[in-house]
Amino acid sequence: MANERLRAALLQKGVSVADLAEAIEVDPKTVERWITKGREPYRKHRFATASYLGVDETYLWPQALSREQVVAASESEVLAIYPHRWAVPRDAWGRLFTAASEDIGVLVYSGLFLADDAAMVRLLGDKARAGVRVRILLGDPDCAQVAQRGADEGVGDSMAAQIRSVLVFYRPLLGLDNFEIRLHQTILYNSIYQADDDYLVNMHVYGTRAGNAPVLHLRRVAGGEMVTTYADSFEKIWAGAVPVEA
Repeated sequence: MANERLRAALLQKGVSVADLAEAIEVDPKTVERWITKGREPYRKHRFATASYLGVDETYLWPQALSREQVVAASESEVLAIYPHRWAVPRDAWGRLFTAASEDIGVLVYSGLFLADDAAMVRLLGDKARAGVRVRILLGDPDCAQVAQRGADEGVGDSMAAQIRSVLVFYRPLLGLDNFEIRLHQTILYNSIYQADDDYLVNMHVYGTRAGNAPVLHLRRVAGGEMVTTYADSFEKIWAGAVPVEA
């Protein structure tokens, strides 16, 4: 059976069979067989192909890894677990975004602790100017989900007020290329702070403010599925969110 995912990934990336073969040092006919006959490459070639195309290995070859290998790789993605967001070292947030070379993503209701930090806002602006894609997802302050979250945390209407303040803090960056804010109306089970393949995931716990909830520090590992799960969630919310105009 043909590997249509590999074929589509090549087309999306604008890469020819010959380009891929040269990049990973195999014969073009070998790549053709991977596509047309569904042949499964050696793992080093699967990894090289996935890295070159910027996709997950298990997306291109879903059956390539055993369940045990997927579990082991996923466990390896966990770098640290913090009992509370406030327990994350303060400089960890700066290091996270400073290291980004391609993509930064923030998914929150308000994320006031970041936007209220002038140095952090300046860093995000500098990254956008340097060509890094910066995407901020904030809760729509007028939606029912934000109102419910405020009630659950015992802060009432201040959640919506925080979001409006955050919009003011970020507004000077809205005219920059590579910087975009969108408003979402989803029920958030986690806040996500992403820089390339590193993720800080702040779990949401009913009746507990986000600052007091646990945080996972994850880093993508080939074959792992934890980072992919959160990355896919971010993209689904981004696709349905409404852009904030400059």
